[in-house]
Amino acid sequence: MFFLLPSNLFAQVDLQKDSVDTDSIARMVVMSEVVVRKGINVPGFIQKVKDDTSFYKAFKNLRILNFSSFNNIIMKNKRGESVATLNSKTHQTVSKGCRTMRKEYEHVTGDMLSSDGTYNYYTAELYAGLFFTVGKVCGDNNIVADSRLNPKSKSGIDKRKEQLKMLFFNPGKKIPGIPLMGEKSNIFDPQNADLYDYILDFSSYGDKEAFVFTVKAKEGLSKSQRNRIVFDNMVTWFDYNNFDILSRVYDLSYNTGVYDFDVHFEVKLSRFGKYLVPTVLRYSGNWDIMFKKRERGLFTATLFDFK
Repeated sequence: MFFLLPSNLFAQVDLQKDSVDTDSIARMVVMSEVVVRKGINVPGFIQKVKDDTSFYKAFKNLRILNFSSFNNIIMKNKRGESVATLNSKTHQTVSKGCRTMRKEYEHVTGDMLSSDGTYNYYTAELYAGLFFTVGKVCGDNNIVADSRLNPKSKSGIDKRKEQLKMLFFNPGKKIPGIPLMGEKSNIFDPQNADLYDYILDFSSYGDKEAFVFTVKAKEGLSKSQRNRIVFDNMVTWFDYNNFDILSRVYDLSYNTGVYDFDVHFEVKLSRFGKYLVPTVLRYSGNWDIMFKKRERGLFTATLFDFK
């Protein structure tokens, strides 16, 4: 009789389970006195965080807007010495549904680029995939409703880019296709919730009032417990008036033996008219994949002059 069950039953079961999971996490949230006085609906807040697509959309907005960017990439050796750099200023132009990018200048040192102009570093290639436009790209939009980040359908560097995007845009979600990680990237997984502190506070961010939601690994975790999670720390500032994400900071680390990483991200966002856009992205860290050379580096993207 299995085939006679309503087609939406399993979706309903998933929604019910998600609601139970959200309520369970909400009971673990430590709130400041200010937040308590504001009488916030904590389960509703957690669900909004889990369902948020505005962060992803902010980056999608870069596909339809004119903007300029200062780009800085530095690769280092194990002694912390610079071995390759890239500094550039770029201008993206969107016209008739197509975008192109012009370099005002580019200064490269060391072995950042190979003789054919491709990047010798995985870190730089990932950066380029996020912020550089090569040639003319047409048909992009900023719609997220029908956009699904799915690394299973990709391979090679494209698959790694998609997985990185999922860590960026879907914090708290399982990331398919990353070996040995599984649910460990899910900061809202009830099975791992006891390994995190969830803290909700209220503060100012620039000239705005904001909720500050922190998820951080508990102090004193054993090695086996630490191996169950990926996020060391995630702090998000939400605009009190419209729930815009103003800033998000990530610290992630993991070691499988096959690969390991220890990285830090910081993203700042602001409004350009009706569009939420990233204005600063900072990264620092290192990673190592079996049969690949360990990479240590940092980069900063500063985006401005949106039109």
